[in-house]
Amino acid sequence: MYADRYGKTGIKPGALTIAVGLNAAVLAALIFSGPEIFERPPPEPFEAVNIPLPVPPPPIEPVETKIVPKTRQTVIDPPPVERPVAQDPIAPSKSDFTIPAGPTGMDGGVTGGTGGVVTPYEPPRTPVTIGAKVDPRYARFLQPDYPPGERRMGREGKVVVRVLVGIDGRVARVELLSAVSDAFFAATRRQALEKWRFTPATRDGVPQEDWRTMTVTFVLNDTE
Repeated sequence: MYADRYGKTGIKPGALTIAVGLNAAVLAALIFSGPEIFERPPPEPFEAVNIPLPVPPPPIEPVETKIVPKTRQTVIDPPPVERPVAQDPIAPSKSDFTIPAGPTGMDGGVTGGTGGVVTPYEPPRTPVTIGAKVDPRYARFLQPDYPPGERRMGREGKVVVRVLVGIDGRVARVELLSAVSDAFFAATRRQALEKWRFTPATRDGVPQEDWRTMTVTFVLNDTE
C-alpha cells in the first residue's frame, strides 16, 4: 500500500536532477558574468623638485642719440636808407616880415616906398561875455506867494523854470522845466514876470538877452 502511494504522488528522480542542474547552471552563469574586481596598486610617493628659473638677459644699454640742430639762415633786410624829403616851402607869417626903416608919415607910421602905412599884425580878440545875474536890490521879491489851495492841503514842492532876461533886466519869457503842481508853477510864473529883476547880460559891455535857470522851493513854516 505505501509503495504505491509514494510512487504516484512523490518527486520523481529525473525531475529533481533536471532542477538541480538548472540551478547549478544559473549559479555558474552568475559567477562567471559578475564584474571582474582588480586590486588597486598603492600610489607611488610624490617628490617635489625645484626647477631653477632661467637667468634674465643683461639689460640693454640705451644708445645715446645726438640731435644735431638744423641751421636756418635768416635773411635780414638792410635798414631803409633815409632820403631827404622835399618839403613844401612854408609861407612866412606876418611876424616874419621885417619892416624896413623908412620915412615917418604924418600919423607917425612908417611909410613904404609907395607911400602906404605898415602896421603890426594883431590876432582877433575874444569878446568878453557876462551872463545875467539877480539884481540884489530885488532879491526879496524872488519868493512868490504860497498858493492858498496848496497851503490848505499842506503840500510842499519845488518849481524849476527857465527865464529869458531882457536887456532891461526884466523877465520876458518863462518856460517850465519841472513843478510839483500847476498852482506852484502859476505862482512862480506870475512872480517872475511882475517882480523879478536881473542885471542884464553884456557882450563887450553891450547889454543883450540871456537865459537863466531858476529854482523856487515852497515850504510851509510853523508860523504860517
